[in-house]
Amino acid sequence: MPWFQRELQLPRVARGLHLITARIEEALPELRSINLGLLHVFILHTSASLTINENADPDVPADLETAFDELAPEDFPYRHTCEGKDDMPAHIKSALSDTSLTIPVRGGRLALGTWQGIFLCEHRDRATPRRLILTLHGE
Repeated sequence: MPWFQRELQLPRVARGLHLITARIEEALPELRSINLGLLHVFILHTSASLTINENADPDVPADLETAFDELAPEDFPYRHTCEGKDDMPAHIKSALSDTSLTIPVRGGRLALGTWQGIFLCEHRDRATPRRLILTLHGE
């Protein structure tokens, strides 16, 4: 069973949830040769995260961002403030979501549900480009 691994750098994006499924698939052309396997996606950051969620209605990522902001407001008296008022809330939001995802691969495609997509959750106002490690394994 072959293993493939790539690092994918995503460009700097605005705060919010950004659909990245196609970017991941483009970064791993070997995906098409895997009949049965797994893709592991890991983000190398503590103030951004990953999620699988609905990719059909743009209200869903917008509502998720609003909910994150309610759960981790910027005006809370945090101790960790040296990187700006959005930094500690970004760490909390990252802790509430995922730093890695494992997705089944079937017939050369990600076995996502009809309305599912992979999203980068950017929790900072002034983010840097984000890096992902993509590890594919299968036959």
